[in-house]
Amino acid sequence: MNISQLYYTLKPLKFIQFYYRLYYLLRRIKRKFFQVNYFKNFSVSSINLKLETSIYSLKSLDANSFCFLNKTVSFDKDIDWNYGANGKLWTYNLNYFEFLLEEGCSKKQGLALIKAHIKSFPSLKDGLEPYPLSLKGINWIKFISQHAITDTNIDVALFQQFKILEDNLEYHLLGNHLLENGFSLLFGAYYFKDKDFYRKAKKILKVELEEQILSDGAHFELSPMYHQIIFFRLLDCYNLVKNNATFNKELESLLKVKAEKMLGHLKSISFKNGTIPHLNDATDGIAPTTKYLVDYASRLGIHKNVTPLKECGYRKIETDNYELIVDVGAIGPDYIPGHAHADTFNFVLNINGKPIIVDRGISTYEKNALRQCERVTSSHNTVSINNTSSSDVWSGFRVGKKAVVTILEDSPTKLLANHNGYLNNYKIVHQREFSYRQNSVLIQDNLLANRDEEGTFHLHFNYDVIVRLDKNTIITDFCTINFSNVSSLKLMPYKQAVGFNIVKEAMAIEVIFTNKMQTLIKI
Repeated sequence: MNISQLYYTLKPLKFIQFYYRLYYLLRRIKRKFFQVNYFKNFSVSSINLKLETSIYSLKSLDANSFCFLNKTVSFDKDIDWNYGANGKLWTYNLNYFEFLLEEGCSKKQGLALIKAHIKSFPSLKDGLEPYPLSLKGINWIKFISQHAITDTNIDVALFQQFKILEDNLEYHLLGNHLLENGFSLLFGAYYFKDKDFYRKAKKILKVELEEQILSDGAHFELSPMYHQIIFFRLLDCYNLVKNNATFNKELESLLKVKAEKMLGHLKSISFKNGTIPHLNDATDGIAPTTKYLVDYASRLGIHKNVTPLKECGYRKIETDNYELIVDVGAIGPDYIPGHAHADTFNFVLNINGKPIIVDRGISTYEKNALRQCERVTSSHNTVSINNTSSSDVWSGFRVGKKAVVTILEDSPTKLLANHNGYLNNYKIVHQREFSYRQNSVLIQDNLLANRDEEGTFHLHFNYDVIVRLDKNTIITDFCTINFSNVSSLKLMPYKQAVGFNIVKEAMAIEVIFTNKMQTLIKI
């Protein structure tokens, strides 16, 4: 980190983020000094909620073995709920308790896991942070309601955790974290008929849903994977409100309207084969699939046709032969760009339902060199200058100065835009034009500067695509790609992330050009 990075990282933050970071820091110091004990007894009165069955969980539980992020850990006897050898996200997943909703998790086994977790409270660490608390609360309530469980000790422990969440809402982060807090408090409010939980949940949901769900239905962090996650949670909350008369179903209309918007966007951004593009922080095996979500929405009476992509900055072109998704938008919201990549003007291409040109993807959330590599511009299908990134991604989830896009033309056959990500450092504006026909895509890159400038264009192929280079032409079984006005081309291996902690050897091409180049993809 340098002073410039820090300045441009902090500048877009909202006052409320600064305020709550300082507030929570000082309060933690104070509470540690006075040794305040969260875990006192509460008098609770719980109900079993009526819910449309919405089980979705990947297979992660087998006796005392847990598999998250494609890493399995077996505990001989007692489960270490603070297990940290696989990184914080793995520990978070252990504490989400999504495994309670797997078909293979019985009532007896689920109860045993919940009770074991309750015993660990005095030493619990990550599991008491607000984000895992939010997901855990929802999953416990869904499991309890599914099996009609009545257990005062569990209710007390659940209520205690909701009180911790209520007292530690993630206003210092905002974005999907705060929205998850609101979703969870709504479940807590309905389960305990708690007016305070409901008041805070309603306040969060009304404000955050309005801001975070764009006019075209996209979640504003611009990750198709997080769109699926947030949409799933929104459907769960609509399910809750629709089927239970508590609080007069006050939020039913709001939740349905936003769900319809998100459904429309999901249908638009997903490929015909049901997969999502791996744009920004997105990969497979984490969120519910598009098919599952569409079916769940249908069971709840939510239907929406595809929605034209606009405010999200993505554009999708479909012909009989191919699907092209292009990114000409902002990298994400200025004040919470943690899941953004330096991928301005990136694109992905499916031909006849098969991924051909792909995003490199993500395989880790650890703050390491691999995470940094997966976020930089050269790991995407766009142009970099002097091996630098168009937006200053750093420290795992931070972004300094960001590229700003200007769209010059946006028609059914042509998309023309430029960005200023290299303007300050190199006095260069990158302009990219996409022209599309039934069986071809023409891409023209132009480095706008008052002198000769060299650019590097990387193009990444899916791991199972066989690529051959013949002079200035790439030949595959699915398309040919011809490059004009280039200085050099070379094939190079790269590691394609196909899930957390899973990479496969794949091929990319590095193209070096001066000022202008043209790429013609013939299908």
